Amino acid sequence: MPSAGTWVKMLGLGAAISIGGPLFVQYIRPSDEEIFQKYNPELQKASIENRDRREKEYDDYVNKLKEWSKSDKSIWFAVKEEEARRKAQAEQTTAQAKEEQQAQREEMRKELLGRK
Repeated sequence: MPSAGTWVKMLGLGAAISIGGPLFVQYIRPSDEEIFQKYNPELQKASIENRDRREKEYDDYVNKLKEWSKSDKSIWFAVKEEEARRKAQAEQTTAQAKEEQQAQREEMRKELLGRK
């Protein structure tokens, strides 16, 4: 049977590892600002320019998640419905653009035939 001194050593070592380990990792991990300062100037500039756009996209995504979570459906089904709606809208926009392009071509043909 281990003595009381062995138990104290084990508990002390366990506490040192479980408390000291995360503290050591936190101490040596660089902050976001330190990482940003190590970027080359071009990446820093691009990151600053795109920051607002990325923040807006993230906010939009979080708002959509909140909206989807209010639904009685699963979020996955709500996302699929949103994707299907977006795809249908894109197809409709493409079809309208093709129709407009076709109408412009017909108009140009009529103008060319009218000039001859």
